[in-house]
Amino acid sequence: MRLALYQPDIAGNLGTSMRLCACLGIGLDVIEPCGFPLGDRQLKRAAMDYGEAIDVVRHADWDSFLNMTRDAAQRIVLMSSKGAQTLYDTGFRSDDIILMGSESTGVPEKVAKEANLISRIEMQPGMRCLNVAVAAGIAVSEAIRQTRYVK
Repeated sequence: MRLALYQPDIAGNLGTSMRLCACLGIGLDVIEPCGFPLGDRQLKRAAMDYGEAIDVVRHADWDSFLNMTRDAAQRIVLMSSKGAQTLYDTGFRSDDIILMGSESTGVPEKVAKEANLISRIEMQPGMRCLNVAVAAGIAVSEAIRQTRYVK
């Protein structure tokens, strides 16, 4: 299982996602461009010393990421408030890539069309969205819960 961040805007959220991946033992894909330099002090501060404990793969753009997933025959599960099915109705697989959109714009339609599944976290009426790192933690935790006995 991997977590992928599409063009992250906020260094702190990338750092938090790095810590999440390190602690839960999953890889992280960063689809560039980012809204900050990857060596940013905030990123280093948020990731603390966890950055060395995870497999981080940087992709120059969406197409290079998509080619990697196709070569590996991996399924992309996009998390979006526009998802037709809920997180808990999504049947995760141990080799899924959970894709999170950028904080400011989500993902463009061409990216959403390439996802194998689009899932949403149910929220209270009138609430627009969760912080991307929080949503990633919720989604990854559910995916791990579903697949923990599958290697």
